[in-house]
Amino acid sequence: MTPRDSSVLPSILQKRSSDLLEAWMSEQTSADTYRPDLLSDGELRDQSRELLASASAAVAAGGLDAPTHPAWQATRQLVPAATATFVLSLKQPIFSALRREVQDPARLVDELWNATTLIDRLALQTMEATLETRERVIARQHEDMLELSTPVVKLWDGILALPMIGTLDSARTQVVMESLLQRIVETGAEVAIIDITGVPTVDTLVAQHLIKTVTAARLMGADCIISGIRPQIAATIVHLGVDLSEVATKSTLADAFRLALTRTGHSLGRAPAREKR
Repeated sequence: MTPRDSSVLPSILQKRSSDLLEAWMSEQTSADTYRPDLLSDGELRDQSRELLASASAAVAAGGLDAPTHPAWQATRQLVPAATATFVLSLKQPIFSALRREVQDPARLVDELWNATTLIDRLALQTMEATLETRERVIARQHEDMLELSTPVVKLWDGILALPMIGTLDSARTQVVMESLLQRIVETGAEVAIIDITGVPTVDTLVAQHLIKTVTAARLMGADCIISGIRPQIAATIVHLGVDLSEVATKSTLADAFRLALTRTGHSLGRAPAREKR
């Protein structure tokens, strides 16, 4: 194999940069995946020129071992904004330039291997950067969904309600606690109703999470009422031996609201009956 320090690739990238750019542009714009509505020809040309110039400078500095060589630092910063298809499309223009430059078949094979290794490593780094970005977006969306799925609603002066829907796990419990405690501080609420009508099942872990939330709210000076205790859930709690004796529970949110009004010294009067004509 041709030693990398004697490779003609650095020379080709520098001397034939204009030809490589035009060939690369042709390769990209003729592909079925090209979307001019998302990226104009001018923007694509600028992005291609910038990456090609950065890669050429890195290779000239002896950095054929991309992307680990320090000379590739600038290129590594550009790669996350690109795609693997974008980087891999540079192969054909470089291969064509190598075939014109290198006449010896054995050396041509070595040069093609160097170029392939170089481009593949850049494309791999692009994919890794894309996956990292996607994972961060997914994690952020997951956090946003957790917050949206645990809204704390003010029902009355001094009364908050936390309707819960779906499975209650440790991560969501933490979000529930933080949201509820924050709203208690903001509103000075005396009673918080935790409605679990939308929670499909209650096991020992879910019950423990509920108790933790109730305890945290009490430490902030607010009593809690758990509503939405259906017959199946009540039977499950009894079967599991979970002690909720110190927590007020109601079968419906309406019943819990009435109890909360009583505890805060409020009452709802009945609407006057309409007179019959």
